[in-house]
Amino acid sequence: MPHPSDPTRYETAQLKAGVLMEALPWIQRYAGAVMVFKYGGNAMVSEPLREAFAQDMVFLRHVGVRPVVVHGGGPQINRMLERLGIASEFRGGLRVTSREAVDAIRMVLTGQVQRELVSLLNATGPYAVGLSGEDAELFRAVRRGTVVDGAEVDLGHVGEVVGVNAEPITQLLDAGRIPVISSVAPEVDVAGRPTGEILNVNADTAAAAVAVALRAEKFVALTDVEGLYANWPDRDSLISSLSTSELRAMLPGLQAGMIPKMEAALRAVEGGARRASIVDGRSPHTCLLEIFTDTGIGTQLVPDHGASS
Repeated sequence: MPHPSDPTRYETAQLKAGVLMEALPWIQRYAGAVMVFKYGGNAMVSEPLREAFAQDMVFLRHVGVRPVVVHGGGPQINRMLERLGIASEFRGGLRVTSREAVDAIRMVLTGQVQRELVSLLNATGPYAVGLSGEDAELFRAVRRGTVVDGAEVDLGHVGEVVGVNAEPITQLLDAGRIPVISSVAPEVDVAGRPTGEILNVNADTAAAAVAVALRAEKFVALTDVEGLYANWPDRDSLISSLSTSELRAMLPGLQAGMIPKMEAALRAVEGGARRASIVDGRSPHTCLLEIFTDTGIGTQLVPDHGASS
């Protein structure tokens, strides 16, 4: 046990105690709360970062938070498409997806990325259960395009989630499990009938739809930047918090890669999630820093009536 006569060890112990005491009111506040995490980017290709993310989710579960993970798999998909010789490009921050590419994407997301994450989460206990947007009619999606330089762009087999069946997710949460959801979805027509096609769904927007369906306390998206910048690439312009109306005004001027992420955060909060946060997935344990510290980390989005400076 550290003793005041050993200043270094004693100060370290005091710092640890301070961290625990800072976390306590947040642990009490969020006990029983549902939080939806979009997992992707560098956080899923670095072994230490993958392990840190899994530890964060297990920690949250043990302090009473009910985490849900929705994942993409961009780096792994890129490698698979290249290996198979399938052309791939991004327009407006979204992947143009052929029917041939969809089959590869399904295989990578549900057969590789999800399995690896579920295994990490279950390394210390029976926590995680994997789901696809195809399972139990979890997602329903319609095709979407995008606009680049004022022109409509056909993205192919790319969808936008228009319906979430929350029951399978809540059943898993009630059983103490951590749902891990891959972002592919069955297509429906304008009448809501299945077409038999499967669509690639941007993981940020899929996670936002889940957060809305569950009325989540928080929607947290892991990205490869520190957060949203008011004047990129000026790193001193990082925004710690902004309101939905402030973000809506900024959206047209954002870089293409940030648009889906910030649109997803906006949809989550405007749809009923209490808060959304964009955090840097390139550093370990950023999820815990965002949730259990007074200052948080990254960029927080709040409803207009809850905006803070």
